[in-house]
Amino acid sequence: MRYSIILMAISFMFSLSANAKEIHKERSIYRNVVITEKDQIRCMRFETRRKKVSNQTCIDLSDKQKLVFEYTQGILAGLAIQTKPSRVLILGLGGGTLSNTINQISPTTEIIAVDIDPVVVKLAKRYFDYKENEQVKTVIQDGRVYVKRALLKQEKFDWIILDAFNGDYIPEHMMTKEFLSEVKGLLTNEGIISANTFSSSELYHYESVTYQNVFNQLKIFKAPTKGNRVIFACNCDKLTFPEKIPLTLENHFSIYSMKYLNIVSQINDKVDWNLDSPMLTDQYSPANLLK
Repeated sequence: MRYSIILMAISFMFSLSANAKEIHKERSIYRNVVITEKDQIRCMRFETRRKKVSNQTCIDLSDKQKLVFEYTQGILAGLAIQTKPSRVLILGLGGGTLSNTINQISPTTEIIAVDIDPVVVKLAKRYFDYKENEQVKTVIQDGRVYVKRALLKQEKFDWIILDAFNGDYIPEHMMTKEFLSEVKGLLTNEGIISANTFSSSELYHYESVTYQNVFNQLKIFKAPTKGNRVIFACNCDKLTFPEKIPLTLENHFSIYSMKYLNIVSQINDKVDWNLDSPMLTDQYSPANLLK
């Protein structure tokens, strides 16, 4: 099963990248950031030393509100639990799709989007219509540094979205037990997190055990075609996705070609990882598994 997921993910990513026209390429201090277009699909990808094609975000130029990636729809299912979040923190901007969508659905929500790379922020605005306003702010900073400083200020968020990638995978220091504990400390009493990870990562078992140790409740959504896994966790006693959602939210989801009931039917709490795997910590993070 794991191999079929990997093959589907490779096929999907290749279909978006093969023969795509490169319309912009810019070197940041972290990597090359490339903007491509193919068949009305515009994507941002990161080129790393391994030369992997890694699409970070895509938009459909013929329907910019359509959510191209299933995992993005999975993350946004969090709105069924936090229907009117007061504050949202997004770690990892990409093209700004998540921020734009949440702002359009819930315009009174304060959104703070954090990304370490100023080039990514600049290109998100230029090529993906990422918008800032009175409610949407961008912070150019390492995600973990932001979290630590927010803790010192005793800030709280109703919803925290972890979507930081460096082109290879999630940065090591943003996968550990210590980091997740810091993130948990920023949640309100009923706050939730939505974390974008991979179903096919060599760190799958380590990562899963780490999340399980920090949070009482986990729910999992696996994108059928791209190999992404969204982990939902909370500060609550029980994490439940309702079968019925407010009509206004349902209408918003339909605008973004998002079928909530289809998504929620694929969210479960099945444990498919090795419970004996060691946790990822600041002292133990086997990044060599990704090489």
